[in-house]
Amino acid sequence: MGLPVAAGGAENLPSPDVERQWKILIVDDHPLVRKGMVTLISQEPDLKVVGEAAEMQDAAKLAGELEPDLMVIDISLRSGNGLELVKQITSANPRIKMLVCSMHDESLFAERCLRAGAGGYLNKEAASDQVIDAIRSILGGKTFVSPQLAERLLNRIVAGGNGDVSPIESLTDRELEVFGLIGQGLTTRQIAERLHLSYKTIESYRENLKAKLSLRNAAELNRHAVQWALENG
Repeated sequence: MGLPVAAGGAENLPSPDVERQWKILIVDDHPLVRKGMVTLISQEPDLKVVGEAAEMQDAAKLAGELEPDLMVIDISLRSGNGLELVKQITSANPRIKMLVCSMHDESLFAERCLRAGAGGYLNKEAASDQVIDAIRSILGGKTFVSPQLAERLLNRIVAGGNGDVSPIESLTDRELEVFGLIGQGLTTRQIAERLHLSYKTIESYRENLKAKLSLRNAAELNRHAVQWALENG
């Protein structure tokens, strides 16, 4: 990718500097997760949590008001999703660095988040010290990913960008978002309202999903989406 990568290590990270505090904004729709993240980060003398948000709109507003140095973002938010938020922040506030910290499958979402402008991706099951390592790596100008993803990215570069891609991986970001919402049990109209798109547009996405995933009808699409949603949290 042409970027310096910190593959889950702590080498060459910026040293804590108590003369300044990096401002951190937490974006997660689970209050307990936010509380835990605040407690963890606040133990570092050079890191300061300046705000919290559970929804995409609130997060974007706080980003503009608080001008954090870094945002820690979950993919699943109360309204909207973290991937779209990353794109929005990249466009509106490119100075702000971002770490996506989520339970979602790294192999499916990490590259999407990096392409959207995030500085790193970390699974929520990672040890707490990795969260701090990731934050410091990104603040230091590096891209933070797991060793497994780093190897996968390198293999893809060596293969010239080719490689086996699963049907799910072939979906666009928006198609994947619609697929996830179908899996949550939302109707076409509800998805249209959630994404501020027309009913006809969502119907087109559903048709694309059936074609790309080789599904014969709406019932198979719904069943496949629900199963995927259960397996991917």
